[in-house]
Amino acid sequence: MTDQQPLNADEILDVVDEHDRVVGQAPRGESYARRLRTRCAFVLVRDAEDRIFVHRRTPQKLVFPSHYDMFVGGVVGAGESYDEAALREAEEELGVQGLARPEPLFRFLYETPEHTWWSAVYQVRCTLPVAPQETEIDWYAFLPEEELHRRLDEWPWTPDGLAAYRELTARRDAGEL
Repeated sequence: MTDQQPLNADEILDVVDEHDRVVGQAPRGESYARRLRTRCAFVLVRDAEDRIFVHRRTPQKLVFPSHYDMFVGGVVGAGESYDEAALREAEEELGVQGLARPEPLFRFLYETPEHTWWSAVYQVRCTLPVAPQETEIDWYAFLPEEELHRRLDEWPWTPDGLAAYRELTARRDAGEL
């Protein structure tokens, strides 16, 4: 771990109940420390060749530092919609402007003994040249889905991203998407 402060611990988030209704607000760091349920947006990004954007998070990330992820996205800010957060986070993390609005696919409740958040999963095609945020991403590539599958057992993945990806592939395989 570096001696740098984790990113965005003071950002204010909506706290939600088990039905995804807002019941309060808290700083991100406090919501994680107290396991308060918040909201996140996950965006699966494909390029023109149908490859998936995969990246490694920086060591300064508050949650899952230095883990790989097949989604861009992040927390939904206080008063922000999932759709707004998905577009904002995708453009910020990819370092692009003018991205098409991500297509909503499904929502699910991510819960572990350490974390809990409602998760909205999206997809978008990005044909723009990307310039990922160095404060968020320290490695990236567009990988064919077959290669991504090979890496699932090799690399340390964000547990929530892995859960979202497994849910996405299960729904796709069942013909629901």
